[in-house]
Amino acid sequence: MSPLTALSHTLLNAKRRKGISFTELESLLNRDEVWIASLLYGQATASPEEAQILLAALDLDPSLASELSTPPVKGCLDPELPTDPLIYRFYEIMQVYGLPLKDVIQEKFGDGIMSAIDFTLEVDKVEHPAGDRVKVTMCGKFLAYKKW
Repeated sequence: MSPLTALSHTLLNAKRRKGISFTELESLLNRDEVWIASLLYGQATASPEEAQILLAALDLDPSLASELSTPPVKGCLDPELPTDPLIYRFYEIMQVYGLPLKDVIQEKFGDGIMSAIDFTLEVDKVEHPAGDRVKVTMCGKFLAYKKW
């Protein structure tokens, strides 16, 4: 069963039907392509203006704007291990490098976490003679745990 909402299916199908890329939507909405993808997958909230621009670009009913502008329940994917190979690789990366990353981050910053709210995520293509590379850059504000 797909974790996607009916709205996500509608948005993604319209995007495919129109043949428009996330990069093209980026220039229309003046938002990063990863954030836009997150919006289409029901993990972000559009302003009413952003919703109207998106819906017009996808030739969808403007009445869907209120649904796009309502804060979603985030991170509600199936709790089971992901089976999609690309998504699983990120899970595997955290299994292998999660504790080392935690240790290095806390050695540099102290006891705390990286925000997923004050956060950006970028995906770049890096050409390489042995095969193109995927470069994922995560940049989150450090949040120290409080003492009380």
